[in-house]
Amino acid sequence: MIKIYLSQNGKLETIDKPQKGCWISLVHPNEKELSEIEQKYKIESDDLRAALDEEEASRITKEDDYSMVLVDIPTIEDDNGKNRFSTIPMGIILAKGAVITVCLENTPVLNFNAKTSKSIDTTLKTRFLLQILLENAKLYLKYLRQINKQSEYLEVELKRSIENPVLLEMMELGRSLLYFTTSLKGNNAVLEKLSKTASVTRYEEDEDLFEDVMIESKQASEMADTYSGVINGMMDAYSSIISNNMNVIQKFIAIAAVVISIPSMVFDAYGMNIEGVPYENSPHAFIIIVVLALCASFLVAQYFNRKKMF
Repeated sequence: MIKIYLSQNGKLETIDKPQKGCWISLVHPNEKELSEIEQKYKIESDDLRAALDEEEASRITKEDDYSMVLVDIPTIEDDNGKNRFSTIPMGIILAKGAVITVCLENTPVLNFNAKTSKSIDTTLKTRFLLQILLENAKLYLKYLRQINKQSEYLEVELKRSIENPVLLEMMELGRSLLYFTTSLKGNNAVLEKLSKTASVTRYEEDEDLFEDVMIESKQASEMADTYSGVINGMMDAYSSIISNNMNVIQKFIAIAAVVISIPSMVFDAYGMNIEGVPYENSPHAFIIIVVLALCASFLVAQYFNRKKMF
């Protein structure tokens, strides 16, 4: 899908054909749309299609006719009522006469609302690039807060009862944070390169905006690292708890087996066809043997209890 926008009279308006200073948004484009943009703006096929590869790494590319900034953006999917977080690439190409964005799916990063669109000017390519990067960093922060709330809820559930579904949810959040951490590190590397090279022309009036992008992105990276550490710590703690519970259960079963085996040994001995066993001629032999066997089991159980082995 291809959409074309142009800033006019302080508004971001949709237009039918590309004009100088426009923004061309490609969302999961087909081959025809890609070919048209390639030919019109003289963009290398690999660069235009880079954002369509989910495994593509963040980077900056400088060519004679354009510059491309490739970053990872956060995504969220609904999986049976549960949020699943991940990242996908997004390409931002500053071509001659247009800004082109390429992404596999529609993203809130590029869904400028009525308030933010007033500050958007598609003719100012560098500023528009920085505004997109700022929105991307803010979206990371938003999703990270959601992940933190989910982890706090799951922690409460785990304190009530350690169950597999809750543990699997916690593992899923840990994996999402791993995606975020890796992607944010790549994005920060791109920003560092952007600050030190002339791959994209920077203007003095955009320095404050660039600083905001750097601050928000680094904050998101630090939050992702912190939340990841918290979740990993919780997983390790609950893993230790589960292991300890298993040891307690196994110990209890072993002690119970010892206690129960005592009457069994006594009854087995009296079940043998031998002479000279105690109380063999007593009319109350059965009751006496049962009472003695139970008393022996009770004494052994008391011994283990005093040793605090239960």
